[in-house]
Amino acid sequence: MTTTPEAPGDAHVNADANRRQVLYWRLLAQLFDPEEQPSLEAASVAVVDDLGLPAALLDPSVSVDNVVQRFPDLAAELDGLLTADRPAGDEPAPAGEAEVRRAALVSKLLLNVFATGGGSVSATQLARWQSDAGWFERALGWEPGELRRQAGAAGGTGLGGVLAGLEGDLVRRMHLREVLADPKLAAKLTPSMSLIEQLLRDKSNLSGVALVNAKALIRRYVDEVAEVLRTQVEQTSVGTIDRSVPPKRVFRNLDLDRTIWKNLTNWSPEDQRLYVDRLFYRQTARRTTPARLIVVVDQSGSMVDSMVNCTILASIFAGLPKVDVHLIAYDTRALDLTPWVHDPFEVLLRTKLGGGNDGPVAMALARPKITEPRNTVLVWISDFYEFDRSQPLFDGIEAVHRSGVKFIPVGSVNSSGTQIVNPWFRQRFKDLGTPVISGHIRKLVFELKNFLT
Repeated sequence: MTTTPEAPGDAHVNADANRRQVLYWRLLAQLFDPEEQPSLEAASVAVVDDLGLPAALLDPSVSVDNVVQRFPDLAAELDGLLTADRPAGDEPAPAGEAEVRRAALVSKLLLNVFATGGGSVSATQLARWQSDAGWFERALGWEPGELRRQAGAAGGTGLGGVLAGLEGDLVRRMHLREVLADPKLAAKLTPSMSLIEQLLRDKSNLSGVALVNAKALIRRYVDEVAEVLRTQVEQTSVGTIDRSVPPKRVFRNLDLDRTIWKNLTNWSPEDQRLYVDRLFYRQTARRTTPARLIVVVDQSGSMVDSMVNCTILASIFAGLPKVDVHLIAYDTRALDLTPWVHDPFEVLLRTKLGGGNDGPVAMALARPKITEPRNTVLVWISDFYEFDRSQPLFDGIEAVHRSGVKFIPVGSVNSSGTQIVNPWFRQRFKDLGTPVISGHIRKLVFELKNFLT
């Protein structure tokens, strides 16, 4: 029997493929079987050394920040690392040294982000994980933290939701009260939805320095999210033009194209001039009657993401002209937070997470605020799991909707996690012609902007 000798190029390709396999097998072993496997470790060290990469890439206790600080050139390689187009076709492309190098960098990111271990977590460990997660997001083409904040884009699912879930687990494993009581440790914390949720749940147990640091973190997060939402509100298309209002006859409203078109009959071939005897202006007038926005927020623990986002959004709309915003939070009792609607930070400090749902109590507080139904929008944010009072709440909502109020049920406009909406309510809202909004908050921004402006 004869055999065909392997070409040198084929041998090199196979060697690169084997080296890449070694790195990924080590990654899987580290993720699912934390005990060190000497043969894989030794082989991986050899591969990384051959590539001229630092051995720190294999050490999950070394942060990506530290690696980049020691080897600055790696920053450019990590940015967008996971966004490159992969070769098309059924068969994988030959590995090549570039692919082996990529495998080493990808392994570092995945190991540092997804191997979170167990036991208690320190503020330093949380800060390091958040930084590593930020590098992972950069590798995917996102800004650090943005993928976690935008997890609701797919209804709270997807990779962003996984990252937010990991972060939430780390926060829960941290002794937050002790960390907040130490200004140096508290300074290491980066505000996130997971952290804000824990702070809101525990704020009644905080005092002194710990409470001051907690408020500072909440304020930072509110300001960051407000900036993002404010941009979305500004970019979203606005409501229809009110054509019953004559256009304002000022130069900036001049419709030049229409003016020329309507005056073409006045063209003089002899003079080669167009004589304009009538000017046309664009209609720009929109809503003239102040609109009333009533936001009712379920403050049970399952709705914290939506509550935070929508509280901030309500404050932004409250700052628009001709929009009268009212805010109500409820569990088994209802609280009118309208006096603080312009300051979401103060609103969040006055909420109390947890408890059950008693929607009719909130409806009793919201209904007297409806004075002009056709000029009112009622946003109701809840998972709609009621304390055996589903029918009374739906009857109240249906009556409000029939009166002319624009009713918008919101199941989830979140930054992480998956929100479940009571299917009984979901179907009835669909039958009513007011389907539940869930997913990215841009959906709610669009609905509100078109009605209110």
